[in-house]
Amino acid sequence: MPEYKITVATGTSEYSGTNNYVYVTLIGEKGETEKTLLDNPGLDFCRGAVDDYKVSSPVPLGQVLLVRLEKKRYWVEDNWFCRYVVVQPPGGTAPLTFPCYRWLVGDVFVELREGTAKRLCDDSLPLLLSHRKKELEERQKVYRWQAWAPGIPQCVAAESEKDLPQDARFDNEKRSDFEGSLHYALLELSLKKLAIVFGKSWSDLDDFRRIFWKLRSPTAEYVMEHWREDWFFGYQFLNGSNPRMIKRCQTLPKNFPVEGGMVQASLGPRKTLAKEMKAGNIYLVDYAVMDGIPANVIRGRQQHLAAPLCLLYAHPDQGLIPVAIQLGQTAGLDCPVFLPSDPPLAWLLAKIWVRHAEFQIFQVLSHLLRTHLVVEVFCVATLRQLPAVHPIYKLLAPHLRYTLEINCRGRTQLISADGIFKRVVSTGGAGLLILAQREYKVLTYESLQPIKDFQQRGVNQLRDYFYKEDSLMLWDAIHSFVSGMVDLYYSSDKEVHKDTELQAWIQEVVQQGFVEVPSFGLSSELKTRKELSTLLSVVIFTCSAQHAATNNGQFDWCAWVPNTPCTMRRPPPTCKDSITMDTIMETLPDISQSCVQMAITWHLGRAQPNAIPLGQYTEQYFSELPAQELIKGFRQELHDIEDTIVKRNQGLEPQYLYLCPSRVENSITI
Repeated sequence: MPEYKITVATGTSEYSGTNNYVYVTLIGEKGETEKTLLDNPGLDFCRGAVDDYKVSSPVPLGQVLLVRLEKKRYWVEDNWFCRYVVVQPPGGTAPLTFPCYRWLVGDVFVELREGTAKRLCDDSLPLLLSHRKKELEERQKVYRWQAWAPGIPQCVAAESEKDLPQDARFDNEKRSDFEGSLHYALLELSLKKLAIVFGKSWSDLDDFRRIFWKLRSPTAEYVMEHWREDWFFGYQFLNGSNPRMIKRCQTLPKNFPVEGGMVQASLGPRKTLAKEMKAGNIYLVDYAVMDGIPANVIRGRQQHLAAPLCLLYAHPDQGLIPVAIQLGQTAGLDCPVFLPSDPPLAWLLAKIWVRHAEFQIFQVLSHLLRTHLVVEVFCVATLRQLPAVHPIYKLLAPHLRYTLEINCRGRTQLISADGIFKRVVSTGGAGLLILAQREYKVLTYESLQPIKDFQQRGVNQLRDYFYKEDSLMLWDAIHSFVSGMVDLYYSSDKEVHKDTELQAWIQEVVQQGFVEVPSFGLSSELKTRKELSTLLSVVIFTCSAQHAATNNGQFDWCAWVPNTPCTMRRPPPTCKDSITMDTIMETLPDISQSCVQMAITWHLGRAQPNAIPLGQYTEQYFSELPAQELIKGFRQELHDIEDTIVKRNQGLEPQYLYLCPSRVENSITI
């Protein structure tokens, strides 16, 4: 009677083990074993355990095709997370690995495929073809599309994270840390009796130092000391939390009446605005998307928004400096152009208004829409249309970890009708959705590709644009790795085009996920390996590097509240000469709003304790040696990029380390 050695690995996170009954059945080409009880209840399948068993078969099975795991209740229900099963056939045949990485919840069974990646055309046996079909049918019942709101990408159908299946949920350590960290931040500020001071302004700018206590970072303290300086104001357009909005200015907008004489003092002698513009040294940041957005009402008090235009000059010595600011889109006597030569407090307040617009744009558009919501589309489509054995599923799965839960939490806790944005942010409520809808209408697939984005914005000659330098290095590494994987499993463009599962996937992405976006520019059909490689690179880059660039520095740039205020309590100034320090203090967030801003940006921007860095795949989906070699090469390239970034930052202040691969997570988990 043939005997098979079975190795079963249990998950390593809290509560992964089980004391329930676990059974196994091996299913082969020529038959299957009887259902065999594997454990002594309560003794095996402990957290992190790797347990060995023997299973006998009445007849030779031939090639083992499937492993069926079944869990049944023993006294009380106890969920179990299985990492993988290894089957050692008799006769010295090489062992077979069957990846699982799933929760078994309740009295259930799962059937696992051997780990070699297979496209649909690679399967011919009816049993395996049926397995693919059933797996997708089951997933499509669990993961469904819904429109959370009109005019933005569709998302997973779930009222809250509790409606998600266990496989899409945080593990216990992640959940405890997430829920505890914001409470900790608010408690630290409450101990100073500040978070409960509603409606009261700070006395002066130095008063904001009172909320710098245990919540601090070297960059945040650098911001506190240098935020008024023009060069640092310009630096943040390049390397702050919203580094993808600045554009080269070749022609001044008609609604921005800046004349050469107005900025001559900033340009220096023997230079003109026209010449510097022609030379590519003039840049513009235009917040037209903010124009007319309704502002929030917080505790009965109207908040305020602006839609500024900011002109900047790439000075040969001083770096990128602002030379003119207009706080609205309609020029006129009540919407003056602010200049560095204006009264110092007037120029300072104009810059604060620009930074306030930055807070809205980077949180709602650069961060929420262009990373979280974009990646969720690919996550839902992948779960619905690609079986676990498909090579593209295996490639994407580690990069989609936890995204559904963090997005559900964001919709219910951060941007909901009674969420944190509504409590402290000037675009909270209706304004947030309108802002996202405006950007979604003009969102393009090309703008998600860093090389094309930098070209279209005309910023390739900007100096000290560290976000650009590091983004391009990471893009090249990701694209090289992904292209290698695509070429490994698709030997020709024809094979890509004929992969019906892959075509169903891209159709769902375009026709379901990105519905109602007229100019997105992504075809609902994949015809070549190059197209596929570029698209997969966009997904992985967006959920790793791009998310890190917009998320990880938000505490650094926002903890000193005057540098990037979440809301403004007075309207934009219409007269340069009437601005006093009292005007500024009455405009900036009040004491309570400042505390919440500091706490939430620390909570969202801090390094996650259980983060998995880019390229570190703790779940081994690929069992083939060529694929493992590509992963090994990817990791080495990321290691070399890390060395390059660290060496460049030696002696720099402030340092730009957000895109160090060791600090970039594989997926959007926060």
